[in-house]
Amino acid sequence: MNENIPSSKKIGIIGGGQLGYMLIEAGTPMNLIYNTLDVANSPCSQLGSTHIVGSITNEDDIYNLAKHSDIITFEIEHINTYALETIEKKGKIVIPSSSTLNIIKDKSIQKRFYETHQIPTAPFGIALNASEWDTIINKLDITSTFVIKTCTGGYDGKGVQIAHVSELQNLKNIYDQIPVVIEQTIDFDKELSVIVGRDIYGNAEAFEVVEMVFDPVLNLVDTLISPARIDSLIKDKAKEIALKVVEKLNDAGIYAVELFLDKQNNIYVNETAPRPHNSGHHTIESCITSQYEQLNRILMGWPLGSTQQIRPAAMINIIGSENVTGKYILGSTNELLNISEVYIHMYAKSETRPGRKLGHITLMAENDTLLDAKIELVKKMIDVVAV
Repeated sequence: MNENIPSSKKIGIIGGGQLGYMLIEAGTPMNLIYNTLDVANSPCSQLGSTHIVGSITNEDDIYNLAKHSDIITFEIEHINTYALETIEKKGKIVIPSSSTLNIIKDKSIQKRFYETHQIPTAPFGIALNASEWDTIINKLDITSTFVIKTCTGGYDGKGVQIAHVSELQNLKNIYDQIPVVIEQTIDFDKELSVIVGRDIYGNAEAFEVVEMVFDPVLNLVDTLISPARIDSLIKDKAKEIALKVVEKLNDAGIYAVELFLDKQNNIYVNETAPRPHNSGHHTIESCITSQYEQLNRILMGWPLGSTQQIRPAAMINIIGSENVTGKYILGSTNELLNISEVYIHMYAKSETRPGRKLGHITLMAENDTLLDAKIELVKKMIDVVAV
């Protein structure tokens, strides 16, 4: 078979959620073939060529996926890296590699990585158990608030907590034997993100810097704006830092580098995700190449696409309401689709629950003023309704 034919290589995706779903959507016009691994009825099970029902942490299930796939990628960090290492040793291509995932999936290793490579990040300490907290807090000279991050297992706002030293004893009882990263809080002005794609040849391209607004309760992205409304010199610096992170990882893939911009215009890396990211969803409509098409290009060994943004854009997450559980619909679909340059993406999740990501809406406009008005209108219209 001709290896240049797009469908000649099968892509295996560990995880079957919305990120994999949108990756498959992006590859469909090129006849790319996908195998996916996750629980039954996950979003990807409706689109991929073959869906393997299993666990993303089970070695045998990952080996089974690899057996039927030429290239392996993943849409979530909390997977079995030992299994990835094993299939790599047998010659299977994994993008990003298991060594990169091992750096990123443990926040203590990730923070040390930034420190080693002189990448700016919030001052921190690593506590293997609660008895080490006092030493770290004193060393960091923390007198009010600080950030607690569990070293492993955190995702979509879980495993991260902002706390006050007055709560210290109670917190130490809660976390007890749980390894955590303790960080100084950054008095930030904005939270930013830069999506970077790096191909197997070492070429890298950054998308526009985006500005993220978080839900203060759920600690999830509520809204993002692209391009970020910051000075061009700060944009250049943010891209430079994000590209340095990916250069030092020295590995192919799509990466989301999340950043803090403080009130003195200093930039700090918060975290890096080695996969498509919520902060890049808007690229589907607003950029020449989306983050998902870019990852497909990287997986297939094709040239990177242009990351140029076509129009100002925003993205609003559709999140499960506090008072709705079970079957649902987006009740305002007709009204939303009456607005020009509004694009609805639902994630094929059959049930809602409070705080669950169900979809997103991308909106574009000619300028920032019109975009802001559209954001305000659309946010009022989003309505998750029980059926």
